[in-house]
Amino acid sequence: MTYKIAILGASGYTGAELVRLIAGHPSIEIAALSGNSKAGQSMAQVFPHLRHLDLPILTTIEDMDFDGIDLVFCALPHKTSQEVIAKLPKILKIVDLSADFRLRDPAAYKKWYGNDHAALDLQKEAVYGLTEFYRDDIAAARLVAGTGCNAATAQFALRPLIAAGVIDLDDIIIDLACAVSGAGRSLKENLLHAELSEGAHAYAVGGTHRHLGELDQEFSAIAGRPVEVQFTPHLIPANRGILATVYVKGDAQALHNVLQKQYADEPFIEVLPIGEHPSIRHIRGSNFCHVGVVADRRDGRAIVIAALDNLTKGSSGQALQNANLMLGLPETAGLMMAPLFP
Repeated sequence: MTYKIAILGASGYTGAELVRLIAGHPSIEIAALSGNSKAGQSMAQVFPHLRHLDLPILTTIEDMDFDGIDLVFCALPHKTSQEVIAKLPKILKIVDLSADFRLRDPAAYKKWYGNDHAALDLQKEAVYGLTEFYRDDIAAARLVAGTGCNAATAQFALRPLIAAGVIDLDDIIIDLACAVSGAGRSLKENLLHAELSEGAHAYAVGGTHRHLGELDQEFSAIAGRPVEVQFTPHLIPANRGILATVYVKGDAQALHNVLQKQYADEPFIEVLPIGEHPSIRHIRGSNFCHVGVVADRRDGRAIVIAALDNLTKGSSGQALQNANLMLGLPETAGLMMAPLFP
């Protein structure tokens, strides 16, 4: 059986990444694409690297026909996404890539995103889309909320360790490097080549990054008490990839054992031999996440490092992984491509 899907926001980076991935999927067909600012154009005009594909012309969301569509990927900005999804036919399955349904508490959403939530019933219905930890709930869901790419990377490094009680919950430091595509495709002065290249800079310093809302929510739920990590992201002059370097109190071998056991049967999470550490160059363009553990020179301290591609495993690949579950397809379908190297 072939399922028909629509992508809202196909003219952005995550929308284009969805097209790239789904083009090789054995059981999913792209039936409709929206890109309001590019309506009337072909995907080949907007993204020449997709020229070889036979794709629908971009339309506005208002002109999109949802008859016969089985699932919708919503790759729109936060706030816009909740308003659009609230108007979609209720029979549609939806995977949302925005931040609008990630936080369960409406007050937390307002705190981190600055506005009241406009679709509270949908917010209650949404399942958090970190596939490896919410697999059963995702398979039964109508609406899945994709994670933030930074939040996903940190969680792959830390969730099993928090659950196993092998680290000090009051001493967790996350130093994260993120490639520029994580900021989206819209024009921003700080993302101009002359502003970004040959340098790197911290941003959202002091605990203001919005993905902290997810980390607070998820880590506190696992621990059964409030957990607040120290987190500083850095923008680096690379197109794809996130590298999270996490400093914790705990025995490195014990941490490695927990991670190995947790991810032993996961198709996309690779725990490296102890002492080895990941690089974003080894996961680029793939749905894989590499995790490594290194002992610090001081006894009782360790460094956990996780690397993934923000556009794939951190966003569009995760979205397709979740869609596979929602449609009853093999979870790995369309996602087993090897990373790009060099």
